[in-house]
Amino acid sequence: IVESVGEGVTELVPGDHVLPVFTGECKDCAHCKSEESNLCDLLRINVDRGVMIGDGQSRFTINGKPIFHFVGTSTFSEYTVIHAGCLAKINPEAPLDKVCVLSCGISTGLGATLNVAKPKKGSTVAIFGLGAVGLAAMEGARMAGASRIIGVDLNPAKYEQAKKFGCTDFVNPKD
Repeated sequence: IVESVGEGVTELVPGDHVLPVFTGECKDCAHCKSEESNLCDLLRINVDRGVMIGDGQSRFTINGKPIFHFVGTSTFSEYTVIHAGCLAKINPEAPLDKVCVLSCGISTGLGATLNVAKPKKGSTVAIFGLGAVGLAAMEGARMAGASRIIGVDLNPAKYEQAKKFGCTDFVNPKD
């Protein structure tokens, strides 16, 4: 829930419900304007940055020393400071304890499949890694009508769960 906004932020107000996203959108660069990619030139994931883009400074300290931002969101804390382009405004009626998984795993996997890979009906798709992102990608392949969906993971126990998302075949690279 947005507690406060910085100078120049007009799209959000205190009290808005939001989801943080690691790959933000400036809405101005060629990638943000493309239907094929959301690898924003300004806000793409940069694990080395660790500071705010506007002034190159961290917003966190401990004992007077800076703590660097993690992947631009620092979501492993109770409070954080995030560039407005890395927040997606959501319906305030949505239960936060449930929609929190949407900001990364589900939107990344489902979006990559439906909006970028765009599998054709009847196609064969392979999904590498059956964690949250992989299962969401698998669901996207199922929704698109892929007839064969191959799950690839080192953990054979994931196959049973993957079947619920459309997995028809399973491959363990160690085998």
